[in-house]
Amino acid sequence: MNKITQNLSATQAEPATGHQGDVKRQTVLVLQGGGALGAYQAGVYQALVEGGIEPDWVIGTSIGAINAALIAGNKPGDRLPRLQEFWDSVSRSSPFDEFFRMMVPSNIFANMGTVMRGIPGFFEPNPSAMFGVNREVGVENASYYTTDPLKRTLNNLVDFDYLNGRHTRLTVGAVNVNTSELKYFDTREMILSAAHIMASGALPPAFPAVCIDGEPYWDGGIYSNTPIEVVLDARPRRDALIFAVNMWQPRATEPKSIWQVMGRQKDLQYASRGRSHVARQEQLHRLRHVVREMGKLVPEERREDPMFKEFASYGCPSVMHLVRLLSPRLDGEDHTKDIDFTRSGIRTRWQAGYEHGQRVLTDKPWECEIDMLQGIVIHESQE
Repeated sequence: MNKITQNLSATQAEPATGHQGDVKRQTVLVLQGGGALGAYQAGVYQALVEGGIEPDWVIGTSIGAINAALIAGNKPGDRLPRLQEFWDSVSRSSPFDEFFRMMVPSNIFANMGTVMRGIPGFFEPNPSAMFGVNREVGVENASYYTTDPLKRTLNNLVDFDYLNGRHTRLTVGAVNVNTSELKYFDTREMILSAAHIMASGALPPAFPAVCIDGEPYWDGGIYSNTPIEVVLDARPRRDALIFAVNMWQPRATEPKSIWQVMGRQKDLQYASRGRSHVARQEQLHRLRHVVREMGKLVPEERREDPMFKEFASYGCPSVMHLVRLLSPRLDGEDHTKDIDFTRSGIRTRWQAGYEHGQRVLTDKPWECEIDMLQGIVIHESQE
């Protein structure tokens, strides 16, 4: 078998009849990691909810996991206020920030303040780091910052009883430090706590690993910062409208300085092969549709043949519309943009996400005619 056929077989678990035509299309929100850039995701969510769209399933990594927990872990009427409370609490405002920004078209000075002092309610300098980088303090202390403030914030802003009541499905990704395997923590399969959300955002060496069931975990963005494969591989497969909200630029002009190289390297690292994941899934889902259509050509008397049933089980009629939104570049941003927690930076990105989400809802690109063999239909939406 070729690679695509192998993958088709490996991910197939339900028969062709397992797709329920009477089950409503699910709405899925997929949130990439990106630190302060996550304010853009909050703006997109505001536009969606004001447009009458609430997700059935939220998937996130790193800051995307925090936003996702604030959404899925609160009743619909409380979600936007909790997002606003979180982003207000982590944004920084100082007259020095604005003064330096007038002098230098960058937030580098304000961002250096974040590096030195941390962010209230999120992270703060770790005293253990003062003993030097070679001091063995244990995996849960080996970091420049401690995220104890984030634990308190999550417990204050996320209703974990509501979250684990499975009203809205939540999935967050983290990578096992010892095995390098990506693990998705899912409310459909387990009870989640603040630790699971923190594990998804434990980006080393800044933040410490979080131990769950005796295993240490780091930020899932190290392995896959765009957790789109979770919904595309989900079983049983269902029709879906997926909003993938990304913050890292997959395309750019070539850098001309070391400073620009540092920014471009970060974009490439955290854009995280999102397009290649989807391209593979496009092939797989098209093959499933091909199998389904070919099965219709088999005479009725042959359809009880065990071999036919085995082959037909790889078919699937589900259609997934994937709407990809991409945060815009801001003037003066650089490789420190993901720690730009200035009030103006947060406000600007939130507003950009809100306006972008509104345009997407106005256009409704998913309301279109499609090829009967298409299993995944991609709608690019950029600023």
